[in-house]
Amino acid sequence: MTDTARGIEAAFPRAEFEARLTRLRTAMEESRLDAALFTGPENIFYLTGQQTPGYYTFQCLLVPLDAEPLLLLRELERTNFLRNTFLARFETYGDGARPANLVTDALQRLNLAGKPVAIEKSGWFLPIAFFEELRRALPRIEDASGLVERLRRVKSPAEVTALEQSARHADAGIAAGLAAIRAGATENDLVAEMMRAAIGAGAEYMGMEPLVSSGPRSGVPHATWRRRHLESGDCIFLEMSGCHNRYHAGLMRTGWLGEPPPLAHRLESVVQEALEAALAAARPGVACAAVHRAAQRVIDDAGMTERYRKRTGYSLGISFAPDWGEWQVLSLFDGIEVPLEPGMCFHLPTALREYGAFTVGLSESIVITETGCRILGSLPRRITVA
Repeated sequence: MTDTARGIEAAFPRAEFEARLTRLRTAMEESRLDAALFTGPENIFYLTGQQTPGYYTFQCLLVPLDAEPLLLLRELERTNFLRNTFLARFETYGDGARPANLVTDALQRLNLAGKPVAIEKSGWFLPIAFFEELRRALPRIEDASGLVERLRRVKSPAEVTALEQSARHADAGIAAGLAAIRAGATENDLVAEMMRAAIGAGAEYMGMEPLVSSGPRSGVPHATWRRRHLESGDCIFLEMSGCHNRYHAGLMRTGWLGEPPPLAHRLESVVQEALEAALAAARPGVACAAVHRAAQRVIDDAGMTERYRKRTGYSLGISFAPDWGEWQVLSLFDGIEVPLEPGMCFHLPTALREYGAFTVGLSESIVITETGCRILGSLPRRITVA
């Protein structure tokens, strides 16, 4: 590989990653940590730019307080790593290596064994066997969970730009799915059009599949397409995210094949009002929980509490499968008193269900601004009747 190829596919300039590492080291110093270990693909991407669908194999970023970070990764990922990152130090391993040995050997070489070392314990990718081996080898392991997630709450201008691109992909996909609604079409037909349009608009592979269901299946939360043919009178529920440089922005809309029943119109009215209340509450200084309560109050006042027992929103940003949201970063829900700041981004999937019959869902992805919030998408917010 030539020198000019180093980092040529990096999502951001070198300075963006250097600033993130500087902020992390400040947080580590405040926590009195000599080193931190990260295994989650989102946090590794945030700090280095490394991205691969091969994150199902072991990778670990070791960040010393006073030395260059070291990424341990599978040999097969070497070229991918060189193209996606500017990180100077890395070590590769062959298939069959024991991950815990790789980490403890690296700590020994860097004179970090026996010093305060932390590892994120709350992510998807920390196998119990690996952690137990590490614990036997190290005298003390601190918890690094949340260190990077707190840094990821507020997006930089470059990150917001990536989310804006992702929102355009989602707009294209949902618009194509709504346009494909017709009697005799299948749920698969709709998803095929959604994916074609989103990818055609520039989307990469998403962290989670689209959620598309019709008829009685549309009243089942998180149902996915399953070859069902659309019939007159069906509700069609559609939700998906775009993806630009691993940044995701979600969008939810509802279609109807024929005239919706009165209950559907009633649910639509409450969904609209609840979402508007949440959007109006979303401004700097307001707690995350207050945005949820604004939407919940509308729903409770309408006598529809049983139809809405979930959070009102979740942070948007970097995602790998199995999710398109940043569940570890922030949620708009009761008990979360973190104040909103400019640059925070959220998806607000507001939906009411007649369970087992239909769902009326309308959502927006937003970025918090200096005075309120800005909607990233552009599609009309209503039931689309075909």
